[in-house]
Parts: sequence; C-alpha cells; structure tokens
Amino acid sequence: MANENVKRVKATDIELKDRLVGVNRVTKVTKGGRTFSFSAIVVVGNENGIVGHGLGKAKEVTEAISKGIDDAKKNLIKVPIVNGTVPHFQEGRFGGARVLLKPAASGTGVIAGGAMRSVLESVGVKDVLAKCQGSTNPHNVVKATIEALVQLRDAYTVAQQRGISMDKVFNG
Repeated sequence: MANENVKRVKATDIELKDRLVGVNRVTKVTKGGRTFSFSAIVVVGNENGIVGHGLGKAKEVTEAISKGIDDAKKNLIKVPIVNGTVPHFQEGRFGGARVLLKPAASGTGVIAGGAMRSVLESVGVKDVLAKCQGSTNPHNVVKATIEALVQLRDAYTVAQQRGISMDKVFNG
C-alpha cells in the first residue's frame, strides 16, 4: 500500500467494532501425532470511515481472534464516505482476488458477498454495489477490498491535490 492517499489512524480513543471474517483450523503432523492450531482473519472499524484488518494465529480459537483484533488495530486507515456510499467506481486487486466497488443510490444496501461485506459494513458504507472476481480466498478478498478503499478520493481531496477550487473539480 505505497500510496500517498493512505491516511493512517491511531487506535486510541476510537470506538472500534470487530467482525470475524473467517477461522481456519491448521493441522501439523509430527511424530507425536497431529497438532492443531487456528488462524483467524478479523476486520475492525468504527462504521464511520475507519477500517483495518488483521490476522491472528494461536492454539486456541479465542486467542487467535484476540490476536487478530490487536493486529487489525495496528493497520487502521481512513476512507472517504459520501452520503453513505463510496465516492466513485473503484477496482482493487490483491493476489488472485479482484474487487469492484460501485456507488449506489440511497436505500440500496450493501450488495456484496462474504468477506467484502464485513469490510464494507465495518467502514460504514450503507449503500454500495460490489463484485468479487477471481479468487474468493477471504484473506485476499479482504486485502483487495482494503486496497480499493485506500484508492478512493473525495472531491475535496482531489481539489486539494490539484490545487484548484471545488467547483472546478466538477465543472472541469
């Protein structure tokens, strides 16, 4: 995510809600038998433009989830939301996963599948049309969705970067 748009946020004094995206049981076979461990992918957000994702691994499910939450709090970013939807069409890619985000009219709801839905609800998007293409691996889908959200820019940011007034952004 080497992008100048990334606005990192500190986890202190923000009310964050966590969503569990998925838990995997991993088996390691040793001469003493099978050893089980768990990996959990978690998304945290304040449902008002701040979101982060994390991965936790441990011998217990609850411990893996809490590690994932701690990891997610270290990777928080700020995302522009305009009237409960994304400001413009955006595509995100990570690994084999491709994600498309499209703004939707008020009342549409979050039209997105599985892992994408968790990220979009955590960031606070109320109306969006989203499509996941290619890989549906939750890890890559979450990262592709976050990548798409990082690339979003609102009109104010565009005006600032170009050094022009707000009405020139729309009237060209």
